[in-house]
Amino acid sequence: MRNTGNRQPDGGLDRQGIKTSGHIYYNLLPAPLYEEAIRRGEAMLSADGALAAMTGDHTGRSPRDKFIVRDEATASTVWWAENQPMSPAAFDALHADFRAHASARDLFVQDLIGGADPGESLPVRVVTEYAWHSLFIRNLLIRPETAELAGFVPKMTIIDLPSFRADPPRHGTRSGTVIAIDLSRLIVLIGGTAYAGEMKKAVFTALNYLLPTRGVMPMHCSANAGPGGDTAIFFGLSGTGKTTLSADPARTLIGDDEHGWGPEGIFNFEGGCYAKTIKLSAEAEPEIFNTTRRFGTVLENVPLDDLRNPDFDDGTLTENTRCAYPLDFIPNASRTGRAGHPTSIVMLTADAFGVMPPIARLTPAQAMYHFLSGYTAKVAGTERGVTEPLATFSTCFGSPFMPRHPTEYGALLKRLIAEHGTSCWLVNTGWTGGAYGTGRRMPIGATRSLLAAALGGGLEGADFRPDPHFGFAVPVAVPGVAASLLDPRDTWADKTAYDREAARLVGMFVGNFEKFEDHVDAGVLGGAPAIHEAAE
Repeated sequence: MRNTGNRQPDGGLDRQGIKTSGHIYYNLLPAPLYEEAIRRGEAMLSADGALAAMTGDHTGRSPRDKFIVRDEATASTVWWAENQPMSPAAFDALHADFRAHASARDLFVQDLIGGADPGESLPVRVVTEYAWHSLFIRNLLIRPETAELAGFVPKMTIIDLPSFRADPPRHGTRSGTVIAIDLSRLIVLIGGTAYAGEMKKAVFTALNYLLPTRGVMPMHCSANAGPGGDTAIFFGLSGTGKTTLSADPARTLIGDDEHGWGPEGIFNFEGGCYAKTIKLSAEAEPEIFNTTRRFGTVLENVPLDDLRNPDFDDGTLTENTRCAYPLDFIPNASRTGRAGHPTSIVMLTADAFGVMPPIARLTPAQAMYHFLSGYTAKVAGTERGVTEPLATFSTCFGSPFMPRHPTEYGALLKRLIAEHGTSCWLVNTGWTGGAYGTGRRMPIGATRSLLAAALGGGLEGADFRPDPHFGFAVPVAVPGVAASLLDPRDTWADKTAYDREAARLVGMFVGNFEKFEDHVDAGVLGGAPAIHEAAE
């Protein structure tokens, strides 16, 4: 039986230097966390038993308010071109003010683990002022058994106080919102935002910093395994389908968002899933939909109707509606969070320009090029001011969480692919027949069929053609998939418009990659796209 987390007096947070006149609730299970969240007015009970909470002004991450302490150890190891520094003095002042802010509050503590590989795991103590945040992070990280809790020694501490407001002149922040990470002492301070995803991404950031020095590749990816033990990982930014496509009833789910690749194979960093729910349906995504009807799941920014049924079509508050649930809520999920070395790597992109094919085979050089590029596209309406498709390049498919220079991760991935003979694929889950607003979203059934063929070996003897712009190999025919879908130019009524959009996207790729040209070899540069004369 797990720790029941009875109400206890202060005294257990000495390691964190926290003293409070309020109560500290240790390792509460879901039922008492529900009671506390509802009693405090933090959340509501949905008709089917999930806990529904709203995050207020912040309905997503706040990357411009995230800082890493620049000290003697991190000065030469962090990629400062893409990470904001905070001085040790400013962090110490912020840390002291966080502890003072917590001193009269009830607090919820969860002792959890990041990383399913015992040799690479990170014990984390998470201190929150909201009960629903405590349930969220309990769902998302790995939950120790009672015996492990008895001797739990945290190596990392997260203090999450949404009601705290930073003081920019005193703390060196941009606003009252702050996510400050000290990678040397492994302390994270989150204030001024109730968006729960900041906690899980802070753990990911720390592992992304720590693991490469041990030869372990940290990855922003989902993963699953086939009946024969073949393992696939799915790189992709938010909205590209990592969670949806890895939740395949024919394959065992390892995890939906964060993994490491070490000497023994891959392992999940987490013990749960954080799935987008906008437009969620039982028909298209039954495994994920069913989790929203279970006690223990947290619904984040999902509106409830008068009968308290979730309205997954309502994006009034945000398109970034989500649910957080333990991994074992997925029927075919792995119980260990570990699997062998990947036989396939899939790089997902939601191309809103309608240019890329639904699937393509990549050479190792092309795989490195697209991994460092990390391309997807935002569509109109997802962010203020976005009125047409907007290319997004997030190196390593997760630059906000990568403290080190991208080429460190790229070199490590390149070595692992070579050692294990891993095949690489690019899959477009975005638009076909035109750009966003003219074309249509790639049919999910076709995407699943193409992935099944690629992962199951069904494309080994297929005929391929070179894409005229990107150079990668595109299958000419795949059973069960319309041949016209495989050639994106054929799906456009206006071929000249396609050529124009393709040339524009290639130009964006080339311009984005200029910052890496001095850090990669000629082979990777040879994987770049180029403009060629389009076929008539």
